[in-house]
Amino acid sequence: MLTSAVELLQERGAAGVTIDAILSRSNAPRGSVYYHFPGGRNQIMTESPGIAGDTITAIINDSAQKGPLATLHTFGRFWTRILRDSDYAAGCPVVAAAVGGSPEDQHLAPLVASIFTNWHEALAQALENEGVDPARAARLARTAVAAVEGAVILARSARSTEPVDDVITELEAVLASVMA
Repeated sequence: MLTSAVELLQERGAAGVTIDAILSRSNAPRGSVYYHFPGGRNQIMTESPGIAGDTITAIINDSAQKGPLATLHTFGRFWTRILRDSDYAAGCPVVAAAVGGSPEDQHLAPLVASIFTNWHEALAQALENEGVDPARAARLARTAVAAVEGAVILARSARSTEPVDDVITELEAVLASVMA
């Protein structure tokens, strides 16, 4: 059911994550929702962005061990695959939780901020490990996360990975220049 909730977040945004949609997608019986998630939709909406964020964070952390350019390329390939595999229907579930919820979803803001911070810190640390000044590394990492996430949104609307490819290419040049 959480996997279904993450998929719905990616495709429909937070407002599209309803108990009925989760049940339809997961083929789970209605009673199982309240057995596993006594807090109902609110609990599911609390857990699903965290699971998605943890998965993406693990990918970023693993690639950060290989350096900032490897991280950038891994992040780009990850989103390119998601976009193509979903026929451009799926975006970032963390972004969806950040921007597309109802007033009942406002409690997700600290979780979402924490996830983005984890991504930012992993890339900033990889840049620092390459000798980039910590303040500059932090700015570049924040710029990279924001640019890639924005490119995913543009790619969905354009139904093309070109925005992601362009952002990765430009960020690669910027990061390479500060590590030289």
